[in-house]
Amino acid sequence: MFTGLIEDTGRVENFHRRGEAGLLKVETSLPIAEIAIGDSVAVNGACLTVTEKGGRLATFHVSPESIARTTIGRLRSGIRVNLERALKLGDRLGGHIVSGHIDCCARLTRLESRSGNHQLYFSLPGEHARYLVEKGSVTIDGISLTVNSVSLEGFSVNIIPHTFANTTLEQIRAGDDVNIETDIIGKYVERLVQPWKTGGDLSMRLLAENGFVR
Repeated sequence: MFTGLIEDTGRVENFHRRGEAGLLKVETSLPIAEIAIGDSVAVNGACLTVTEKGGRLATFHVSPESIARTTIGRLRSGIRVNLERALKLGDRLGGHIVSGHIDCCARLTRLESRSGNHQLYFSLPGEHARYLVEKGSVTIDGISLTVNSVSLEGFSVNIIPHTFANTTLEQIRAGDDVNIETDIIGKYVERLVQPWKTGGDLSMRLLAENGFVR
């Protein structure tokens, strides 16, 4: 579990494809000594497992599913990536609840600067857009952000100067794809209230058992 607050922007050392999977090496200023083999780290929002470490480098195994669903497979040497270590019990939840499981990719369609802030406009598949609500939360390349507006075509976010300068958003350009994780709460609610997904009928008893009514 993560919060969407970026700890470091690492630099890709290299990415080697191994059939449908791959190995990703990232140079980071995170304390490597505190990271254990088998630990989870969010790389541009995707939860990956540390398989090797040494010096300032961390190596991650990237599964075929991660390559198919995220932008990880497009990484090349020198590209910066957002990094966040998994949340520890007792840590402050400064962003929002982030699982590190990417739902889809969105494309930046427009970027506007306003009073030092940056307005970013994205398009994304409609089946995922339904989980976005105005002033709700969304994770873009691992960054916890507030949704400014939602339309049939996509959504927008506002980026303050600090976030823009200390994440990979500083390098984003129109036409670039980003990893998107929508708010996990909306997906669980949908699962509970739609009979065609739960395999049963919606009832007051079902709502009560899941804490929605008393």
